[in-house]
Amino acid sequence: MKIGELARRSGFTPSRIRFYEASGLIGAAERHPNGYRHYAPDTVWLLELIATAQSAGFSLEEIRKLLPVGPDGLTGRRRDELLASLRARVAEIERLQARLDLTRTHLLATIADIEGRQADGDCAGNARRVLERLREDGVVARR
Repeated sequence: MKIGELARRSGFTPSRIRFYEASGLIGAAERHPNGYRHYAPDTVWLLELIATAQSAGFSLEEIRKLLPVGPDGLTGRRRDELLASLRARVAEIERLQARLDLTRTHLLATIADIEGRQADGDCAGNARRVLERLREDGVVARR
């Protein structure tokens, strides 16, 4: 298929497809005598795999190392590397979720604290008190 059709099917721009080709993330397109690139039908699937990996937080270099190679796809060591990378990404997401949950809890407590006090006009004093509480809770780092 030509690059325009691949772009329509994959949702990628032609320039991005050419970038992935030049980067070695997708196989080089076959060039016809008229100069047009012709991509294999499974290139759509490969581009979808790249997009999914990027949305999961993998860098292009990480993706390059983990993409299936050849007709046999993932076998042996590459399969183990992929599983290890996916497990590490899940662990990273879980750590981030825990940190976000803690931050959310602290912010909700701060909101409740502010709402529970009367507006006394000492905005700067209240801001210092809230900031100090967030520092004590470890939400805001000291400089």
